[in-house]
Amino acid sequence: MAHATAGSEAETPERAVHPAAHSPNIKALVLAALGVVFGDIGTSPIYAFREALVAASSGGNVASRGDILGVLSLIIWALTIIVTVKYVLFVLRADNRGEGGTLSLMALARGSYKSRPAVILALGMVGAALFYGDAVITPAISVLSAVEGMNVVTPTFEPYVVPLTLVILAVVFSVQRFGTQGVALVFGPVTAVWFLAIGYSGLTHIFDDPEILLAINPVYIFQFLYNQPEVSFVTIGAIFLAVTGAEALYADLGHFGRRPIVIAWLAIVFPCLLINYVGQGAFVLSHGGAVGHPFFEMNEGWMLVPMVVLATAATVIASQAVITGAFSLTRQAVQLNILPRLQILHTSETQSGQIYMPRVNMLLAVVVMLLVVGFEDSSDLAAAYGISVTGNMLMTTLLLFVVMKRIWKWPTAVTVGLVTVFGFIDISFFSANAVKVLEGGWASLAVAFTILLIMWTWVRGSRHLFEKTRRNEVPLDLIAGQLAKKPPQIVAGTAVFLTSDPQSAPTAMMHSLKHYKVLHEHNVVLSVVTASEPIVPDSERVKMEEINPYFRRVTLTFGYMEQPNIPKALAICRKQGWKFDIMTTSFFLSRRSLKASPNSNMPLWQRRMYITLARSASDATEYFQIPTGRVVEIGTQVGI
Repeated sequence: MAHATAGSEAETPERAVHPAAHSPNIKALVLAALGVVFGDIGTSPIYAFREALVAASSGGNVASRGDILGVLSLIIWALTIIVTVKYVLFVLRADNRGEGGTLSLMALARGSYKSRPAVILALGMVGAALFYGDAVITPAISVLSAVEGMNVVTPTFEPYVVPLTLVILAVVFSVQRFGTQGVALVFGPVTAVWFLAIGYSGLTHIFDDPEILLAINPVYIFQFLYNQPEVSFVTIGAIFLAVTGAEALYADLGHFGRRPIVIAWLAIVFPCLLINYVGQGAFVLSHGGAVGHPFFEMNEGWMLVPMVVLATAATVIASQAVITGAFSLTRQAVQLNILPRLQILHTSETQSGQIYMPRVNMLLAVVVMLLVVGFEDSSDLAAAYGISVTGNMLMTTLLLFVVMKRIWKWPTAVTVGLVTVFGFIDISFFSANAVKVLEGGWASLAVAFTILLIMWTWVRGSRHLFEKTRRNEVPLDLIAGQLAKKPPQIVAGTAVFLTSDPQSAPTAMMHSLKHYKVLHEHNVVLSVVTASEPIVPDSERVKMEEINPYFRRVTLTFGYMEQPNIPKALAICRKQGWKFDIMTTSFFLSRRSLKASPNSNMPLWQRRMYITLARSASDATEYFQIPTGRVVEIGTQVGI
């Protein structure tokens, strides 16, 4: 997939698989996966069961026996079918050379078509945009619900819940620039303690009312839906809070590999979650159905304050994980030319996956804090949660269908059957959450819509710009042939011209000839291409073609998870006969100045948005890691 950039005639690419994915220490990987992968879904017991009971009792404070058993049975089977069956058994197998996530799945599915259909690109863009909607809700609701646990300790703490939440979130976002390596050392152990603590908490209360164990029977689901049709739809939406974070199993596949994630889920996370939810159900049953805040209330005595502290730590970890996921997803989107170039800072000398994106971090922080101030209560925020995640899961199901059919070559009956089941569940949950749009769901949808609009504008504008400039360009072979026959003044050294269209003469080269009237003894027309794979080996990095003694065409290919480094990649050319020397090479870039043109098939507002995005894009020199002392920029003005 080629990249046409706006600010310069260059292209864009990015990261290698996390080194841990190849580590033989499976126990260490399982422990690390607990902290990164399962932070979101692991903190759901704090609020999911409570919110579902409130919905089932029509907003009341007392739930009936049928409500409690029905809600718990829904949670048990949602965790089983959505996470254990769909994600663990099927989705985790759809890796793109070890990498996972919506955009990886989109690249995998799209790569199975020669024509690269736009509908698959659209599905990937929608899924990615919905992830951002989830990314702003998760830190807000997780930290806010944990801090609210102090209200159980003492009601006088209530006025301080929102301020303390904002302080914690401010700290979380401010330390991102230091990287996650140091903090990650404690993520796994703290999360492991968290799961053991919630498992123990639930286990000690199961026998408050052993009748709760009957909830494993799915018959209670149908009884609840039949007896409570007026609230069942809303309750299903609240139930989904228990499985938010399931998509993280797939998104973080490249960091740990499938086996550690599956082991962590089946051996620790899944059992502890089930035990805690069953314990909460038994606790509520034994207290006459009083809803309250069962997660904290059942930790009586000496366990209450430590559990509140541990819950806060766990929610911070969950927030950290989703923030890191947003950085990774944004980098993939930049590499696939779905978003403009953004500044990427590497926070580790050994692990290229650990990055910090200042602009993304700042935008996330602002939106998350506005949500906390605007909603003030985790129950109100719960209405905003779920709709983005369900939409993301639906996109995953649709893309998985393409992979099953075209890449795995599964029989049509099997593929359609599985996707129908998964799709029915996803659509049911999405519809149940969609009714909460006016109650708060608009918040995550607004974020997702904004991101999708930016993506669509960038993709459309980039293609429009590429097509327009290509119409005005001269074929490279024609110019190279004329210059070989009648060369101008020849100067020593090598000139590298970055372009998105290797078949046409780069604008920077044409302007250089026009103004300087000289030609370097070696001229390289360089284009950078992003592959549909996450990593491209060095043996496939460079494709070189000699046009004549003065010109050669070079294509560098990077995986969408790799950080592009043009000088390092060009050094590989030495093995193919071109003795690249950075000290005798000048890189020529065309700096485009975009203006809104009256003759365009894009509406004026979209043209202006694209121009704004192009101006805000990071400098190509820095992005491609070209030494600034070796760069010559030539300005051109283009109407769009």
